[in-house]
Amino acid sequence: MQKGIVFVDSKAYSRDFPDATSEVLPGVSWGLIEAFPTPAYWAYQVWANEQEAAPLNFKLGTTLAEEVGACLLGGHGIPANVGLAAFGHLKNLGAFDAHVPSEEQLQEWLSIPLKIGCRSVRYRFAKQKARYLHSALAAVALGGFPLHSGLALRNWLLKLPGIGYKTASWIARNWLDADDIAILDIHILRAGALAGFFSSGLTVERHYLRLEAEFLALSKAINVRPSKLDALIWYQMMSAPSVVHGLLNQVGLKAV
Repeated sequence: MQKGIVFVDSKAYSRDFPDATSEVLPGVSWGLIEAFPTPAYWAYQVWANEQEAAPLNFKLGTTLAEEVGACLLGGHGIPANVGLAAFGHLKNLGAFDAHVPSEEQLQEWLSIPLKIGCRSVRYRFAKQKARYLHSALAAVALGGFPLHSGLALRNWLLKLPGIGYKTASWIARNWLDADDIAILDIHILRAGALAGFFSSGLTVERHYLRLEAEFLALSKAINVRPSKLDALIWYQMMSAPSVVHGLLNQVGLKAV
């Protein structure tokens, strides 16, 4: 048995975790709670976060149209700060109000350089994203989207141009605080490769649903919400690229 302890506002909280050598999934050990990035480490991190007064908040927008815009403008080679800047820029211009802007108007707005700190940055793929965003906003404006589960909303979003599993999952998880889907990207894939909870040879592009099933199985096994596990893994893996690449090299894994 391992004991995890966290201090919040001078108060100590403790919890027992399984022995490091016991299996969390067939062939996968729990590992040490202090050993990044074992399953036990992630279980401890989620539990420790839950002791904080401010819970995780996933929503980026105040309406579904805004959430679609925020997620569609990010990802796929777009740095997080650039995607959020583009979202804020379009929001200020009224792109997510009741009247859906034309594709041409959205492209014109996205072609305006963005101010990020002291830098001026141009948004990549302005023409392509304007087309996808117009279609998505028009569909949301018509209504009829399901909100009873993350999976149902994701399946609806997948029918829209330019929205794949990752973006659709991101929107659905954020908007519905859903736990029946997962947002999988390179950071989650690397974490699974290092901890051993993903089968080898799988890629997000070709095996999204199989990887998602394995991720949800891990979440259930360590008894944490998939949405929180997903968010914490992404943030920590993204924040420590040199550490992650060093670990991948140590175990002979490619920087997938």
